[in-house]
Amino acid sequence: MRALLELKGYVLLPYGENQRYDMVFEEDDRFYRVQCKTGQLVNGVIRFNTVSTHGHRGKPSLRYHGQIEFFGVHCPQNQKTYLIPIEHVATTNNKLYLRVEPTRNNQAKKILWAAPYEIG
Repeated sequence: MRALLELKGYVLLPYGENQRYDMVFEEDDRFYRVQCKTGQLVNGVIRFNTVSTHGHRGKPSLRYHGQIEFFGVHCPQNQKTYLIPIEHVATTNNKLYLRVEPTRNNQAKKILWAAPYEIG
């Protein structure tokens, strides 16, 4: 939230619990819903869950496509925050991996680099 506040000057918070998004920001007269996640930095990659598990709703795994426009991801290990458009997240995966360091085998294809999504 702090990174979006610094970037946009304000954020809107939903009223109540268990909403599909955690905050909203406005840009160019349009509102954008953001689901916040905590990323974990392991071996040069930040990973986070792209689904929600709310068993009490009767569904073990809920996907966010069509319900948010962005994931807002904070990584405590590097103290950076990322804003990732939902279109950049595959519908079949339950996790997203943002690479912050080069791969050991120098793989370059199909790598989602963290730097372009960094905010704040």
